[in-house]
Amino acid sequence: MVEEKKEEKKIIIDEDWKKEAQREKEILAAQEEEEKKKIVEEQPHRGPLPTGNFAALISMLTTQAFFAMGLLQVKDEDKKEPDLELAKYNVDMLETLEAKTKGNLTEEEKKVLENTLNQVRMAYVEVAEQVPPQTQ
Repeated sequence: MVEEKKEEKKIIIDEDWKKEAQREKEILAAQEEEEKKKIVEEQPHRGPLPTGNFAALISMLTTQAFFAMGLLQVKDEDKKEPDLELAKYNVDMLETLEAKTKGNLTEEEKKVLENTLNQVRMAYVEVAEQVPPQTQ
């Protein structure tokens, strides 16, 4: 009879291997942390937003109208052709605001809205006169 030898399977764990794996894990974690910090640093920081009020709403609509007219532009961007339809929409929004708030505004709010509407309307007329008829 032949005796069968049973080979026991042994798991050999090398201590150096364990240390190396742990070191690699720590290096990767440090790299991930640096990348996260870098992403956060690259994001532009903005200050706190102003409180929402009637003047801010008027200002927002006015700014949109001026952008549409091409009177304002984003820094380092090419000048865009006026979008009179969009500009008129924003002027109409200001006019709607004026009609819907009639009798409910303080004297100061009323003057701000009236003055702003006059300025935006005048700017619209000036820009519209400069745009060739076929693009209107």
